[in-house]
Amino acid sequence: MHYFQFHIGDYKSHTHHLSLIEDLAFRRLLDHYYLHEHPIKQRDIARQIGMREHEQDVLTVLNEFFVSTESGFINPRADEEIAKYRKFIEDGKRGAAKRWLKGDDSPLIATPIATINHNPLTINQEPDICISPPSGELDDEKLPKCNHKAVVDLYHKHLPTLRRVEVWNDTRKGYLKQRWREVAKELSEKHEIKAEDVLVWFAEFFEHIATSRFLTGRVNDKSGRAFAADLEWILKPSNFAKIVEGKYHGAN
Repeated sequence: MHYFQFHIGDYKSHTHHLSLIEDLAFRRLLDHYYLHEHPIKQRDIARQIGMREHEQDVLTVLNEFFVSTESGFINPRADEEIAKYRKFIEDGKRGAAKRWLKGDDSPLIATPIATINHNPLTINQEPDICISPPSGELDDEKLPKCNHKAVVDLYHKHLPTLRRVEVWNDTRKGYLKQRWREVAKELSEKHEIKAEDVLVWFAEFFEHIATSRFLTGRVNDKSGRAFAADLEWILKPSNFAKIVEGKYHGAN
C-alpha cells in the first residue's frame, strides 16, 4: 500500500505520552508496515526506518503498539486496512473480467483506493477480528459471562484520576472479554465461581494499579512529562501481564 488515511484526533489521544523521537518512530513504523505489508522483524527494524541511533525508542514503541507473533510484529488495525485494499484490487480484477466476458467495451474509470468512506487508521478503532489480541476465541459455557459495565464502573471507582471511558467499542470489548476469560479460567481451577468472584478480582486489580506512582501519572520522565494509563492500555495483554507481575510498582 502507498496510501492510508490518518485520523489526527485518535492518533493524538493515544500517543500524547510519547516523546518526539518515539512519535517519529511510530509514524515510520506505520509507514514501513503499510509499504511492505508483512510483519516487522525486530532484529534490524531501527536501521530499516533510518533510526539506528534510537533503537531503544523504536523497540519501546514497537512493543507498545504492535503485537509480537511467531512471524514478527503485527499491527491488527493496519492489517484490516491492508486486507480491504487487497479485496478492492481483487474485486476490481473480477469486475474487469466480467465486463470483458460480456463484451462491454466502455472505458474503465479508475476508482481511488481511498474514499471518504474509507476507514481511517486509528489506535482505538481496531477491527472486531484479529485484534490485538484476537477476540475470536469461543466462549466457555462453564465460565461466567463478562460483565463489561461492572468492570468499567470498578475502573472509574478505584482509579478516578485516570482517563474516563467515554467510548466502549468492539476493540475494547474484545480486550476485556479476553482478560475476563483468563481471570475466570484461573479462578475456576480452584473452585466453582460466579461473575461476582471475577469482579472482586478486578476490584483488587484496580486497587493494585492505584498504588503505582508510574501508572497513575505521579512520576515524571526526563522531559518533565508524566505517563498515565487508561483502561484500554491496561487491558492489552502485555501491559496486563506486567501490571499483575508488579513491573510498574517499583519498590512499592
